[in-house]
Amino acid sequence: MRIRTFFALRLHDSVVRQLADHADNLCEYDRKLEVDWVDSDHYHLTLCFLGDTALDQVDHLEQLAKEQLKDELSFQVCLEKVNYYEISQRLSLIAALPAENDALRSLQKSVADMVKTAGIKSTPDDFKPHITLGKLPKKNKLKHPEEWPELNLYSLADSVVLLQSKPGEYGSVYTPLFEVDLQDLA
Repeated sequence: MRIRTFFALRLHDSVVRQLADHADNLCEYDRKLEVDWVDSDHYHLTLCFLGDTALDQVDHLEQLAKEQLKDELSFQVCLEKVNYYEISQRLSLIAALPAENDALRSLQKSVADMVKTAGIKSTPDDFKPHITLGKLPKKNKLKHPEEWPELNLYSLADSVVLLQSKPGEYGSVYTPLFEVDLQDLA
């Protein structure tokens, strides 16, 4: 059996609430109701999308993650802005994007290398870590704001989680498969 999976960072509740407020404010630009807005309970920072993954690969990934991420330090992620993000030939996102960050880039590379070691073809090299606030078809009539919101929000990246994604009645349903804690900053 195969399942859809991706690696992500969890977000602090205060950051989730503020992101939800920004998403609510952006709804006014969705006059054609094309955006499938994500419930804030499902906000996370996607690091690497694996796609269809065999169940036995999940066990292997967990072993690799515990080994390869054991020395990674926790760090602060600055969520810089909300923007429109074309993610594929068919899909666009309204997403919160982090500021350039060496620690985040390094962690994302470690995760991508680990996925490759496990023999799984993952997201392209140009994949940007992001928080999906809403999904819409690439061809859409969304009226873009004159200026997308600046965020300047901070969330502690203190663990990496592998999530399973299943379609649900009201958007995707995410189930944590395993989580690996990062080393404390202190």
